[in-house]
Amino acid sequence: MKAKFNPAAAAGLDLVFGFRIDDTQNFSLVVKDGACELQEGENPDAQVTLVMDGETLQGIVDGSTDGMQAFMGGKLRAEGDMMLAMKLSELFPS
Repeated sequence: MKAKFNPAAAAGLDLVFGFRIDDTQNFSLVVKDGACELQEGENPDAQVTLVMDGETLQGIVDGSTDGMQAFMGGKLRAEGDMMLAMKLSELFPS
């Protein structure tokens, strides 16, 4: 994930994205001042949490699945600030 990170798009940002995978795993992605850190576990400060299964996550990460198509197809759900979820495509361009 860090290999695809665009630090220029994260300049001046202070965001927390949550990820819930298969309702059993939680991760958070902290983006702050041009850097990102992936942490295991749920973060109560997450402004948006993306809920999906492991297969969908793998497809999004490896580029074989488009996040917006996964959302429109019901394979990805966003809880919280939907506009922030869309920011991920700028932070992690394909």
